[in-house]
Amino acid sequence: MLETYSLAFIPNDTIVTKVKQMKEQLAQEIGWFHSKNALAHITVCEFKSDASAIAQLQLQLTNIAKTTLPVSVTLATFGTYPNGAFFLCPTLDSKENLKPIMKSFTSRLKVKDMYKSNDPHVSIARKLNTNQISIAEQLFVPETLSFLCQSIALRKLDLQKKQFEIIATFPFTGEVQPAVQTSLF
Repeated sequence: MLETYSLAFIPNDTIVTKVKQMKEQLAQEIGWFHSKNALAHITVCEFKSDASAIAQLQLQLTNIAKTTLPVSVTLATFGTYPNGAFFLCPTLDSKENLKPIMKSFTSRLKVKDMYKSNDPHVSIARKLNTNQISIAEQLFVPETLSFLCQSIALRKLDLQKKQFEIIATFPFTGEVQPAVQTSLF
């Protein structure tokens, strides 16, 4: 049976707590909304896989992560998408640091039919109407939040909770790949 998984960068506990508080504050103003109960994260990709293939995927993720260097990420403004998403937006430098890491994972991970995120952000709410977005924009004052992105999380969709749960984390250790000796003869 195919199950839904995602890869995501998880910010530090301070930002996770801050985003949770923001979601609670927004819910007090507008009621329930999509992603209200989701843990703060930056989605890299989503895919479906048979549970029997996860061990092989975890090995691939370990190998990719161990050659990845941690990067600093700063969230400084709010943004919106036409689909009703309201989110914390990384600075331009932070996006430029995250995008190559995201591409490395999505291009090297051997998975069919992968949804790839190409604009890093931390969602606060999804599928808001225009009025709800206006309330969110008035409710919060931008502040600078920073974290060291030093791992990637493999998450599995819990169908009961309708939320992704972290099942494994892969640290970025920045190991250099050994050069492969080749011979002309």
